Amino acid sequence: MKVLLAALLLSCFAFAQDQTAISAAEAACGPKTTTFDVTPDTTQHPTPTADSGKALVYVVQDFGQYQCQGCVISKVGLDGEWAGANKGNSYIFFTVEPGEHHLCLNWQSRFEQRSRAFAVADLTAEAGKIYYFRARTFSGQRGIEVSFDLDPINGDQGKLLVAESAYSNWHVKK
Repeated sequence: MKVLLAALLLSCFAFAQDQTAISAAEAACGPKTTTFDVTPDTTQHPTPTADSGKALVYVVQDFGQYQCQGCVISKVGLDGEWAGANKGNSYIFFTVEPGEHHLCLNWQSRFEQRSRAFAVADLTAEAGKIYYFRARTFSGQRGIEVSFDLDPINGDQGKLLVAESAYSNWHVKK
């Protein structure tokens, strides 16, 4: 009985530590209550350059050959603020100051379990450089569980994914 009680107590501490780590990772995201309207636009393909003294970051949501029109909206966060959102195979871009940054990807969903899906990545930006991140979504066995990947990719792959994707027009819902 004592062994069972000790195991239960230790598992509670492990859960608390995990929650602390998860909360720290989610700090890269913006406020949970913020939602976006997103319209992928295939008629324009902006090719910005980094502002003087800043770096440029692209986040491309990649579903591969699967073109889903009304599918996943992913919110993109940077250092605790939302930087924009993607829907389907689309991309956003934004500038950042040189230095260490933390990116977040979070599924915007009316279903609580899905809205808890998020991924994080870090970035040490240098002025004048361009960084590409690929966001991918994976379904679990029952189709309910979802996970995200948010990975840095090389410039050539990033340029290709941007060229194959729609530009993401987004705005915060009022």
